[in-house]
Amino acid sequence: MDEILLVEDEKELAQVTKDYFEKKGYLVKIIEDGQKALDYLMLNSVKLLILDIMLPNVDGLTICEAVRKKSNIPIIIISAKTGEDARIIGIELGADDYLEKPYSVKELFVRVKSQLRRAYDLRVDVKKIVDGDLVIDTLARQVFIKDKPILLASKEFDLLKILVENKGRAMHKEKLFNMVWGMESDSEFSTLTVHINKLREKIEKNPKKPKSIVTIWRVGYRFEGLK
Repeated sequence: MDEILLVEDEKELAQVTKDYFEKKGYLVKIIEDGQKALDYLMLNSVKLLILDIMLPNVDGLTICEAVRKKSNIPIIIISAKTGEDARIIGIELGADDYLEKPYSVKELFVRVKSQLRRAYDLRVDVKKIVDGDLVIDTLARQVFIKDKPILLASKEFDLLKILVENKGRAMHKEKLFNMVWGMESDSEFSTLTVHINKLREKIEKNPKKPKSIVTIWRVGYRFEGLK
């Protein structure tokens, strides 16, 4: 079963949600306090995080930002805060989805299933990753666009592969850096920006106005497919 962490201080709503999900075969853990949730997430792994914004001690947006710096697990924000601004802030901080309260538990369940399928079911070890005209040969470490080889440095290849494997998902800068260069790397953090720019020069039609590797303000980058 998948462990889902539900961070919600409305006890009745949290319990109704937990009961529904567990009837569907999912394991759900509830934490009502923001600081306790953050402490738990720093020490434990979960498959997906459902996160309220208004919480005791530490708010949900702070938790979202902290988690995204160390993990790429799916995050769904649920909040009584309505309007475009609240949704945009949540997405900018790394949330994958945003659902306003009051919500249908059935709708939340469908969204959770979609995020889990997207995050895990499609991640299989393959020799080639194909996305339209883009082909990444993981064994030969070669990249082709419309059958034309694209010469990439080793780190550029690693960076592109991660972005393509997570197509449509905002990847936090620090997470990307740690995945490609390693947490103990002596490289400057700015080297990530340099490599992103080099990748854009090699795969974008107009590197100055990138449409394939887009910048997500205050978060990082997202691969949108070749444009």
